[in-house]
Amino acid sequence: MSRIAVLGAGAWGTALTISLARRGGHELILWSHSETLAEQMRETGENLTYLPGYTVPMDVEVTSDLPGAIFEADVLLCVTPAQHLRGMLMEIAPLLTRNQIIVSASKGIENDTYLRMTQVIAALTNNPAGVLSGPSFAQEVAAGLPTAVVIAMNDPKLAVGIQKDFSSPSLRLYTNDDVTGVELGGALKNVIALSSGVIHGLGLGSNTAAALITRGIAEITRLAVACGGRRQTLAGLAGMGDLVLTCTGALSRNRSVGVELGRGRKLPEILAGMNGKVAEGVKSTAAALGLAARYAVEMPITEQMDAILHRDKSPKDAIRELMSRPGREE
Repeated sequence: MSRIAVLGAGAWGTALTISLARRGGHELILWSHSETLAEQMRETGENLTYLPGYTVPMDVEVTSDLPGAIFEADVLLCVTPAQHLRGMLMEIAPLLTRNQIIVSASKGIENDTYLRMTQVIAALTNNPAGVLSGPSFAQEVAAGLPTAVVIAMNDPKLAVGIQKDFSSPSLRLYTNDDVTGVELGGALKNVIALSSGVIHGLGLGSNTAAALITRGIAEITRLAVACGGRRQTLAGLAGMGDLVLTCTGALSRNRSVGVELGRGRKLPEILAGMNGKVAEGVKSTAAALGLAARYAVEMPITEQMDAILHRDKSPKDAIRELMSRPGREE
């Protein structure tokens, strides 16, 4: 039996906790930064704020005590928003023991540093780290619908251990040692999903959406390979699989933000209506461009999405510029 601390009680953290509880065989702790939310979950058995309608089993310990949550945990599953991971790790780093495994399930790139989540973990701790990623909506995982994801770690034996701990009849894990490729696939697909939403909001049709997704995976792959990832990783679950889901699924927050932008609404208004939920692509877009500049990688879709998000560019003008770029080989 493993003691697993899920750090972050948003929709995804709660869904993973429910999945692990359904599997059985673990001691589970779900940490929320908000005592109000933790108390609500203890009283109602549901995360009414981020994942209503799904029961959190009574044998899951829900707490806002971070040191207590990580105490003697074998695995720390980090599911905080990407921009909050560093702050949380700084708080717990002095309390960690070397045998504790840290797994990131956050899909983002840190602002300013342009670091992936496992790189943030490595900068602050000496613990083994990995990334859990792939096509997975929180609601469907919580409901027990069949889902396949990837656990990527540099140490294959540790990856197999996480695979065994997390796998269940409804959640299938594949192992991979391409941490860079898996992590960037998960982070960058959110940017393309925003763009896909814009296309839907503009009413541009299926041809445009298919072109966007296909050129989007090419863009993601270019940067991931430049950073040391493998091309074949981006053709798998953590790349194309996650991209297709997030660009086409109605449950995608990033796509939903893009849809509203395409319909003419402004970003601050859209974000204010999300009631604390996070669309990681909004922050990751600028970070992705910073990382691309570091490696001299061309990312035209990301550039136009950044202009829409942060420079008030018209979505129609952004699409027009993409379509008028000089011709080239595929």
